[in-house]
Parts: sequence; C-alpha cells; structure tokens
Amino acid sequence: MEENFNVHLGKKLRMRRLSLGFTQTKVAQAINVTFQQIQKYEKGTNGVSSNRLMQLSQFLKVPIIYFFEDYKDFKNPNPAELINEDLNYSFLSRTFSSLSKTQKEKIFQILSNTARFEKHG
Repeated sequence: MEENFNVHLGKKLRMRRLSLGFTQTKVAQAINVTFQQIQKYEKGTNGVSSNRLMQLSQFLKVPIIYFFEDYKDFKNPNPAELINEDLNYSFLSRTFSSLSKTQKEKIFQILSNTARFEKHG
C-alpha cells in the first residue's frame, strides 16, 4: 500500500505544482530540499515525511487532505462520526485566539443560535 500511496501523492504534488506554474527547483527551494528530491517525490520513488508534507501543503496552498483525496484506500470520516472523537483543543484554541473580536462574536452568535434551535427544535 505504501508504494502505491507514494505514487498517488507524487501525482497530486506534480499536478498542483504545474497548475501553479512552479518548477521543481522553486518547490525544492521553498522546502529546503534538492530538485532531485522533488523528482523522487513526484515519481513516488521516495515517500514524503509528515514534516515535508506540511511544508508542501503550506507552500502549494492546499490543505494536507488534498494529497489523500482520491486515494483508493483513503476513507474521509463523516463529520457526524467525529463528534465523539477527541478534539484537537490546542489547534482550536490557537485558531480561536487568532480571530478578530468580530469573528469571535459571530462564532458565539452561531453557537448560541444552534443551541436555541436544538432546544426548541
């Protein structure tokens, strides 16, 4: 499975790189590797570490899930199934802290409206 995923990820990387008009050299410089390493990623010869995947995601301006979408063995969880799962509170806290006062107020309003709707159905 790993080898097939490496090929899949490489194709997604190449497709995104080309759609942005970037050379392998430009992507390599952005994540501090050689262009030969980008070639190996794109061919699926080498796997991409989680750290490199995060760097690629940020540089290519795509969510990390972009690289997993359309992979035959990838199962994107249903959001309803995640309700009982542990939340990443650190991520939520950092994200919320970075919002403006207006954005925070809008979120509180949405949550308040949702709670009222659930009570009165």
